[in-house]
Amino acid sequence: MKGNHDKEMSLKDAVGKFLSDGGSFSFGGIGAREPVAVAHEIIRQKKKDLTFITATTLDSSNILLGAGCIKRLEMAYSWIGVVGSGLNLRRAVEKGIPRKVEVVDYSNFAASCRFLAGAMNIPYMPLRSLLGSDIPKYNKDIIITNDPYSGDKLALVPAANPDVAFIHVQKADVLGNCQIWGILANDVNIARAAKRLVITCEEIVPTSEIRKNPNATAIPCYCVDAVAKVPFGSHPLFVAGCYWSDIPFRRNFMMDDSTQEGFEKWLDEWVYGVKDFNEYLGKIGRDRLQKLVEMELDNYKIPELR
Repeated sequence: MKGNHDKEMSLKDAVGKFLSDGGSFSFGGIGAREPVAVAHEIIRQKKKDLTFITATTLDSSNILLGAGCIKRLEMAYSWIGVVGSGLNLRRAVEKGIPRKVEVVDYSNFAASCRFLAGAMNIPYMPLRSLLGSDIPKYNKDIIITNDPYSGDKLALVPAANPDVAFIHVQKADVLGNCQIWGILANDVNIARAAKRLVITCEEIVPTSEIRKNPNATAIPCYCVDAVAKVPFGSHPLFVAGCYWSDIPFRRNFMMDDSTQEGFEKWLDEWVYGVKDFNEYLGKIGRDRLQKLVEMELDNYKIPELR
């Protein structure tokens, strides 16, 4: 799969091919550039019993939890943030609605170091910071041991090697060379830790354009199994240099999400009620999307090289 060849395929085919029921997966981005379109497709395909491994994920993890796709959540932070609370996580943990979810807690730093260990192909990462918290008390996967050199206490966290990762980027070529602007989050390590990697992108560009600015290639093609062009693939979150966050849409979502019944009605309208993410965008409205583009371009533009 990986290598130097054309890997373009549809989002529907990529999710269907690389994510199996009972499998584990991760998302790139953090508070922005999340692959929200992938979350919609996972729900639309009714994937189930999944293990989601993340440091921090916002809207996309919340809707996957509400749809009952996730069985186990290994994370530091899964919430909505800014506009409201992650009520789907709360309902799943406190009431088992729509299903009980096993939550395995880490700090953001520890969760990030798990991906670093996975990318380095080593079984665990030793940390000191967790020793000052109660997290090891409640997470049996964290092992407290002694440094063989100094004898000091260390906390070992297991490497994270998800079956598949989905990362949304601004630009990629059909080979899978990806260029990212704005915060990188854990994407460089997730790309190397995952057994399979699916890239969704705002734009597919010629390899010659990638070569104009090679230092911006955060993820090289040899990590990538599939590339899918998905414009506005992070809506309603923002993507640096492409579009701003759709805050009113997120506020309306929070009102619907105040009850499980309201959330299921939202799913029927915005996920099950449309054929694919492109039809979802049409329902959002092209004028509204263009306004989000203008707001972001007033804030930040991807530099053009000539």
